[in-house]
Amino acid sequence: MNKKLFIKKFSKAIQEGNAAVFAGAGTSVEAGFVNWKKLVEPFATEIDLDIEKETDLIGLTQYFINKKRNRGSVNQEIIKQFSSPDAETKVMNLLTRLPITTYWTTNYDKVIEKGLENNNRRGDIKRKIDDLAVSSPDSDAIVYKMHGDVNSPQEAVISKDDYERYSDKNSLFVTALRGDLVSKTFLFVGFSFEDPNLESILGKVNVLLGDNKREHYCIQKNVSVSDYQTEDDYNYAKIKQVLKIEDLRRYGIDTVLVDDYSEIPELISEIEEEYLKNTIFISGSISYYNENWSEEKVNQFCYTLSRSLVSNNYKIISGFGLGVGSSVINGALDEIYKTKYRHVSEHLGLFPFPQYDDGEKSLVERWTDNRIQMISQAGICIFIFGNKTVNGEVVSASGMMEEFQIAKERGKIIIPIGSTGAVAKEIFDEMKESGDYTYLNDYWNVLENEENAENVFDTIVKIIEGVR
Repeated sequence: MNKKLFIKKFSKAIQEGNAAVFAGAGTSVEAGFVNWKKLVEPFATEIDLDIEKETDLIGLTQYFINKKRNRGSVNQEIIKQFSSPDAETKVMNLLTRLPITTYWTTNYDKVIEKGLENNNRRGDIKRKIDDLAVSSPDSDAIVYKMHGDVNSPQEAVISKDDYERYSDKNSLFVTALRGDLVSKTFLFVGFSFEDPNLESILGKVNVLLGDNKREHYCIQKNVSVSDYQTEDDYNYAKIKQVLKIEDLRRYGIDTVLVDDYSEIPELISEIEEEYLKNTIFISGSISYYNENWSEEKVNQFCYTLSRSLVSNNYKIISGFGLGVGSSVINGALDEIYKTKYRHVSEHLGLFPFPQYDDGEKSLVERWTDNRIQMISQAGICIFIFGNKTVNGEVVSASGMMEEFQIAKERGKIIIPIGSTGAVAKEIFDEMKESGDYTYLNDYWNVLENEENAENVFDTIVKIIEGVR
């Protein structure tokens, strides 16, 4: 599947709140954890089998348990290989930073939990059937560990016995996954699609829905010549990969190929960037008005701009900027209450600046933290006006300039409305002179001179569409 199309479609699923992630063993390799083959290699050695000749790893594990007459050694190996609670990976840190609320995995490790923790999110972890009946308060995401957890290795799904009993013993996990596959758009990452449980569940959903299946995606590494000793082996693997990709389409799963696993974090980052383009931070302040920009005209401009953006399904972020914040918020709220079923949090994010220090950081440091947080959650930053009065003297709003520097450092799409003057005009001049912001080349004149909010809005939409 074309990468750009995938990025656009999956980011839309995130925007609509329908996205889910299924993480396989490949998402944990970077943390130093072994894949399934490496996990069971000691079992193969002990029962005189060559792991390189074995493809049925479930059966191999069962042979080992049969010979030992218990699974104590298996449980101990799971603990040994997956016990580190601090292990993390770049891919999972990025995936858990996205506002996705559903994560599934067959992994025993805690890489997903660590990713959520790193992003200041609380996970509701479902390790066994009993966990499905209770909910953790104030959780940000549900993590389904359908094959168990390193903390309970005796319940981990790893042998033939475990798989044969799964549909009866863990029927509620099966039901929950089927439901999510019907209602959510999944991204499968680090997954080989060789797990019989998942294949059975996908097959059942396929039978029930036929051509009405939801669209899902998976990321896989393209077969490379360097991965094989002979050209014949490479050609064989290439044929098999093509056939596998075609087969996954039966389940509604489109494949996105990368040439190297190192490309996956970049791909996830591009999904985040595309998602954030639906969120706009409006930076502005004003306490001195003039004949071009009266208080009434400023209020109407901010109100109309904000309302127009929300009407086109953009989310507004505001820090209650002096002289502009109330109008920005009122414009957004009026549109939300009128047409968006009062879903305020989906279309408006408010970040009022702290008024007191907290004993650990100064007030100025806390303001900087607030600015970073606001801008990190937006993909587009609009700058309007930007003056304040200090001891009766009109000066530039230094906070706005700091917000511009933060947005620039983080690679945000910056749109300065130079016609509003003050810091917005300073930012406009700097950006135009630099020659670095080519996405604005067709719009410099409008941004410098246009004072009608609706015309400014039309220009902003054209700029955003142009960078997508």
